[in-house]
Amino acid sequence: MIYVMSDLHGEYEKYLSMLKKIAFSDRDSLYILGDVVDRGKKPVEILKDMSMRQNVFPIMGNHDKMAINVLSWLLDEANEAVLYKNITDESMYHLMVWRMNGAQTTIDGFQNLPGDERRRLLDYMKDFQPYEVVSAGGKTFILVHAGLGNPDKFDRKKPLDEYTIRELAFVRFDYDKEYFGGSVYIVTGHTPTLTITGEAEIYHCCNNICIDCGAVFASGALACLCLDNMKEYYVH
Repeated sequence: MIYVMSDLHGEYEKYLSMLKKIAFSDRDSLYILGDVVDRGKKPVEILKDMSMRQNVFPIMGNHDKMAINVLSWLLDEANEAVLYKNITDESMYHLMVWRMNGAQTTIDGFQNLPGDERRRLLDYMKDFQPYEVVSAGGKTFILVHAGLGNPDKFDRKKPLDEYTIRELAFVRFDYDKEYFGGSVYIVTGHTPTLTITGEAEIYHCCNNICIDCGAVFASGALACLCLDNMKEYYVH
């Protein structure tokens, strides 16, 4: 079976509970649509688990990208002072933006790792893909964290590999817009369904599927969608 999750945000226990709920095995594939890190208590534990599984395929989220922009400063020292050593204006900007978006649990987790493990996990994050295209159940799914850039400027003829990481991981989606139609579906995270419908349930509209159900929020849930049969799973 082929499964997708998104926006784990450090919710390690919910992640493990979901793997158990779907009876995830070596015969299955799991795509995680970004935002593994930040906000929740154990982002590094999730990264470590994912990195050891050959059948888990991560896609870059905006939080993951923000983390990568800063985490290399932590590779040589196990204390936060290294963040401010010879820091540039650009580096300070990246750090400030990341901190405002829940970076502390990720920073703490990396600081507690041995140097070689920090390097290994950072290299793993750098290999997160910008998007994936998967076929299952007679449908084609475009898997991406945020969307396909500015909805008003969308062009069906634009190849997916011409989109920037900012367009794919940062720019919010228009779920009321039909992008491709037919048997082509776009699956995203990034925008919690709590802000769309008020419910922690996977949202479907116009061949668009949002699976970020706000796992890190008290009223949210971690969602998982099986692409083969469109069955939905939730861990609250």
